[in-house]
Amino acid sequence: MMTMMRSRVIAAAAILAVVAGLAVLYVMMPAPVHDAAHPPQPLAKLAVAQTPKSIPDVAFSDASAKRLGLADFKGRYVLLNLWATWCGPCVKELPALARLSRAVPADKLTVVAVNVGRSDAAETKTFLAKHKADALNVYVDGNVALMRAFTAYGLPVSVLIDPQGREIARATGAAEWDAPEAIEYFKALSEKKPAS
Repeated sequence: MMTMMRSRVIAAAAILAVVAGLAVLYVMMPAPVHDAAHPPQPLAKLAVAQTPKSIPDVAFSDASAKRLGLADFKGRYVLLNLWATWCGPCVKELPALARLSRAVPADKLTVVAVNVGRSDAAETKTFLAKHKADALNVYVDGNVALMRAFTAYGLPVSVLIDPQGREIARATGAAEWDAPEAIEYFKALSEKKPAS
């Protein structure tokens, strides 16, 4: 009888330990364990990095030929998108990137779509307007320095950068940036405090 009572006490203690562990993981932490770990289905190509990594300091130009670097956007999330006018999937996703840029405040998430083709700023501006993406700022990199620095072998490539200036995810190929779930993902992400 004493052995049976001891077995019940041990079983009850084990159940309590499991329940307590789950409570710590899912209730007491500031965010659920799986929060933002896996982007929603429309962003299936966005692979989250195991460990955030520093981004290269590479210059590109805006519409007025002012030289910028990604450090100029530090303090907010940045979705860096490398595209070219001759890239069909790039052109197809430009309007979605423009809608995302309108849906999430720029001080939380800035979409930096850089034309890495041979077009100059004026041609890029006209091209964006023609393809219903004129909500995007004009950025160009005619030297393809960004492609080399981010080891991008094809286009489009999108890199998600955290407010501390670290790459935290990357997508190769077009994605549904403006899907409702994608917009909610970026809104929720931009409200979170990044891990140091």
